[in-house]
Amino acid sequence: MDSGEGGGPSAASPAGAGGNPTEAMPSAAAAAAAAAAATMTATATATAAADGSAAPPAADAASTKKPPVLLCIGMAGSGKTTFMQRLNADVHAAGKKPYVVNLDPAVSHLPFAANIDIRDTVKYKEVMKEYSLGPNGGIMTSLNLFTTRFDQVMQYIEKRTAEVDYVIVDTPGQIEIFTWSASGAIITETLADSLPCAVVYIIDTPRITSPVTFMSNMLYACSILYKTKLPFIVVFNKTDIVSHQFAVEWMTDFEAFQEALDQDTSYVSNLSRSMSLVLEEFYHTLRVVGVSAITGDGMSDFFAAVDDAVREYHEEYRPELERIKGEKEAQNERIRQSDLRRLRKDMEATSVGG
Repeated sequence: MDSGEGGGPSAASPAGAGGNPTEAMPSAAAAAAAAAAATMTATATATAAADGSAAPPAADAASTKKPPVLLCIGMAGSGKTTFMQRLNADVHAAGKKPYVVNLDPAVSHLPFAANIDIRDTVKYKEVMKEYSLGPNGGIMTSLNLFTTRFDQVMQYIEKRTAEVDYVIVDTPGQIEIFTWSASGAIITETLADSLPCAVVYIIDTPRITSPVTFMSNMLYACSILYKTKLPFIVVFNKTDIVSHQFAVEWMTDFEAFQEALDQDTSYVSNLSRSMSLVLEEFYHTLRVVGVSAITGDGMSDFFAAVDDAVREYHEEYRPELERIKGEKEAQNERIRQSDLRRLRKDMEATSVGG
């Protein structure tokens, strides 16, 4: 039985092959993670009391019944895990309940407790050994195995939707494994089919001060947006080290980005110059926030972006999803009627021939 309470939710996991899913009490590692989360929660509470900036806005009755799913995606080293810890702590500090799902089978330690943890079901190192795989192959195969039982995971999540305010999903640091794999697509589409869903793309701000590196990250963001077609939030993390204002300026002022590129005469800079024209329209569709996962600065802006993403889901994504479903059902019905007509003709021909 998983509690989902602040600091100490138990781990709920689907069973491996041939078993039923179980929900167990937290292990010693989860208890240690819960203690760390409790410490950050206390810090977040104090910060919220001091400036009122960290707490997420109150959710209405509809969002309580259908909590938004936040798919946290970020390259290795972007601070994704620390951001997850901050997000978890701030939600608890506001008196709300997150439901945390960890999909990274290779992570050695989580600084927060997960309600559902892939590591409870699939043993990453055993998968590598059994199938003679490398690290990335092991992660992908582990995710594939977990996905075969994701319908059971959804049953756990749906049972708790009336009780929780956010479903927070941590994904592997090797983002291509999740964003471009069949298992990642299945998980994303399954979640988005049942609950409001948004992609949270986390960027390491200090590492994109080079315009070329900035452009590569934006191209990746663009590819993920058009792959998932979900509401999208770009989080420039680590703003306590480097402010994200330069990135915002590059996204809103084409000339400023060109001036930054003028300092680099390589082929890659010329490619970035050309691509910046293509991405200018893409930037207008993005929600951009700067956040420090360490200090909590910018979290109020993040929660505001989440509310806006949920609105977009209901106004744009959901109607389109229903339209596609309707077209598919109509097509299946046409195929069924066509098969019935052929069957009648065959039966009539057989009757006449007899």
